[in-house]
Amino acid sequence: MDFPKLFLHSSLLVLHFAFSSSKDTITINQTIHDGDFLISRENNFALGFFSPGSFRFRYLGIWYHKVREQTVVWVANRDDPINGSLGVLSIDQYGNLVLHGYHNQKVPIWSTNVSAEVTDTCVAQLLDTGNLILVHDGSKSTVWESFDHPTDTVLPGMKFWLDRRTGMSRFLISWRSADDPGTGNFSLQMNPKGSPQVFIYWGIKYIWRGVPWPLKSYADTFNFSSVNNQNETYMTYSISDASVIARAMLDYSGLVKNLIWHEKDGKWNEFWSVPKSPCDPYGRCGTYGICDPHFSSRRFECDCLPGYEPKSPREWNILKDASGGCVRKRLESTSLCGHGDGFVKVANVKVPDTSAAVWVSTNMSPGDCEKNCMRNCSCSAYASLDIAGKETGCLTWYGKLMDTLHNGVEEYDIYVRVDAVELAEIAQKWTGFLESKYILAIFVVSVVSAWFVIILLTYLWLKKKKKWVRNKWNKRWLDTIGTVENQVEGSMSHSEIAFFNLSTILAATNSFSPANKLGHGGFGVVYKGEEPMLVYEYMPNKSLDSFLFSETRKSTLDWRKRFDIIVGIARGILYIHQDSRLRIIHRDLKTSNILLDEEMNPKISDFGLARIFKGNQTHEKTNRIVGTFGYMSPEYVAFGKFSTKSDVFSFGIILLEIITGKRNNSFCLEDSCPSMIGKIWHLWREERAWEIVDSSLKHSCSPDEVLRCIQIGFLCVQEDVMERPTMSAIVLMLNSEISLPSPKQPAFTFRKSSIISSSSLEPKEGFCSMDEETITEAVCR
Repeated sequence: MDFPKLFLHSSLLVLHFAFSSSKDTITINQTIHDGDFLISRENNFALGFFSPGSFRFRYLGIWYHKVREQTVVWVANRDDPINGSLGVLSIDQYGNLVLHGYHNQKVPIWSTNVSAEVTDTCVAQLLDTGNLILVHDGSKSTVWESFDHPTDTVLPGMKFWLDRRTGMSRFLISWRSADDPGTGNFSLQMNPKGSPQVFIYWGIKYIWRGVPWPLKSYADTFNFSSVNNQNETYMTYSISDASVIARAMLDYSGLVKNLIWHEKDGKWNEFWSVPKSPCDPYGRCGTYGICDPHFSSRRFECDCLPGYEPKSPREWNILKDASGGCVRKRLESTSLCGHGDGFVKVANVKVPDTSAAVWVSTNMSPGDCEKNCMRNCSCSAYASLDIAGKETGCLTWYGKLMDTLHNGVEEYDIYVRVDAVELAEIAQKWTGFLESKYILAIFVVSVVSAWFVIILLTYLWLKKKKKWVRNKWNKRWLDTIGTVENQVEGSMSHSEIAFFNLSTILAATNSFSPANKLGHGGFGVVYKGEEPMLVYEYMPNKSLDSFLFSETRKSTLDWRKRFDIIVGIARGILYIHQDSRLRIIHRDLKTSNILLDEEMNPKISDFGLARIFKGNQTHEKTNRIVGTFGYMSPEYVAFGKFSTKSDVFSFGIILLEIITGKRNNSFCLEDSCPSMIGKIWHLWREERAWEIVDSSLKHSCSPDEVLRCIQIGFLCVQEDVMERPTMSAIVLMLNSEISLPSPKQPAFTFRKSSIISSSSLEPKEGFCSMDEETITEAVCR
């Protein structure tokens, strides 16, 4: 038999029957009224109704039971308070926890809203962790838990979490004010892009960025840990001392705080909070800037990374406004990549924003990490990081470096890419330091003298050689970099391009000997004229098509190598679209224009048809259609319109050719001239796309990974320009397991090859391009 008990809470005296089961559990036949408590087994937490501050509204929440100051850690009806009446919590006939007002028990104010079969065996239990769970009493399975729906507090053991399989995430949203638990302006969320990070948002604006995965481990009160795999990404923490009461929360003012209860003082002591330092706000020093709150040797906390200088010296030095960030020094010098560039160590920093960074490997030595970054001209920095003390990972950045700072907590060494001049200046400063030391100065002079003698003797020996021209070719960079500025599109200059003397070209090509000729493009072979010459480095493996479409050589390209080539091409296009100083639209991307170096790394070539976009220009129209049939986008063929999305279309064709091992126009010979896209789309819809995969790949690849790439290819060749992803999105798709949108029917899926007339927009039957010559004179009607 149940015995009556008295509970005194919020000046309300209530007489009711105690629960028939344990005090931490409520069953379907029991209710909690305003004034009742559900208390966890060890008395750590309580569940009940409360009114914050002077508010007359009532909320259902969980708070610390042993703490004198009422501290709420979870609120059920934060945006739907009970106004002017008492509340009742119960389990309904469907097994859901429901909250009603005392005078209206038909329409629930809040519910767990779990889709389940009708049952009378669900029970709710408040655990000692502060987690309210709804359990099926028969199977003992948890069907709902408050830890999956946090408000402003993360408790020990709770996962700050993203489920990559379902897309479900746990994140914090602040209270509106100290006395109003409604949804506030600030949120704390995990961004899984690149290397996962936690951000404080004010609406959609970044306020502060946490350190990226992997987190370092510290022997302090809060023991943080993190997990990142294909199924989930989460961070959690535990308390090393069980007697300590601690919590982490997002304050209504936008501060993330770690707090510890101090019983003697009867208050919460702040253990740690952010943003607090002058360098904590996101992007305080702009792009390529670095922030140091202890700026004893500078005028204020912002500085530029090695190889960079303030974009606006006046705003930087006088107004102390570094939001404009930094730009690379010597923009008029030769290209950074492949001309003696290297890396400069920046020690003990919070690494830059990793949203656009890529984990090359989670088991790679620092030396191999540097080599990997050096091979890719888009790689602006790298870091070699310890992962759980077991292995070393390689993290590389592409594009702008943002939010680098000294924070004194999670600090690593990063290596920033700089040009040869910057390396020489750093070496000179270091040499000057050594010369200030008397003994070391003698050593330096001796070494320099010895090298001078060696270089002089080598030069005299080389001078005697009969083939002096070839030796002169080896020093071509010293002879040929001029001060000529070539005006492009009326106002933009190619000051980063090296111009070669004719004598140098003659020496390199043996007077344009046919024996040195490697091939020709759509504009033919050019030896001399008034226009500048375009010179490429020698590629021993020639072009991608020479492997891909050769029955004897295609077997050397297994799936892993083909996938690396796909990613390399994508990063190259991303560089010319977004990361280079000038936005370039290639307009003639195809497999024969993808060159392969000695390690089979792809290089995009033949920029003879490329166009440079100015400023914020996004598209252009022309009456002169140039390019290669099969790779040109429909809006370009029909209307002469081109943009970065035109190159995305061409990339999609290349991706599908790499997977099938066939030229896109070879389908004309096989199946009454259907397009390649149409053939693959037909099989994709019937879930038979695996049949089109190159037979030489099927023993070396993962079907899921190949089919994912086919899906990316379809997204690239959508007929609607707006449906195609950007190259930055494509690089992310290729390097992560994020879910992909379902492609719509792509362009050129008709059964017979055709071209689209710009006047009638109707397909013309019977046209089929059988070659891959570049079109230079086709005119749009």
